[in-house]
Amino acid sequence: MSKDLKILVKRVGEKASIETIKDTLEAKQKIVNGLIEAVSFNDDVLLICNEEGKIYNMPPNLIFDNDIIAGDCFFVGDDYKNSGFKSLTNEQIKEIEEVIKDKSVYYSPLNLEKNIDEKER
Repeated sequence: MSKDLKILVKRVGEKASIETIKDTLEAKQKIVNGLIEAVSFNDDVLLICNEEGKIYNMPPNLIFDNDIIAGDCFFVGDDYKNSGFKSLTNEQIKEIEEVIKDKSVYYSPLNLEKNIDEKER
């Protein structure tokens, strides 16, 4: 039986939102629309993104230094002691939101629709 995880989801062109998902591979893959890749965000938080987001030309979502997170992604607690994931605390969510507000790529609805249409061709 899988536990529930409180995560912070950052969809392309949207503000981050708090969601609860089951701690299953399928639930994580559904959010990122493909294979998951875990990237260390800080000591106790992971950023989960699509491993092939750039290969499939997913639209940019977040910009960190000289790298781009392409496609939808989410943040989750790093339960490194048990080799897994854990729910984010409210404090962690506030910290993440503060960091990503200046790193998010926003689109006008028309530009986002055009980008998605081109990707599907």
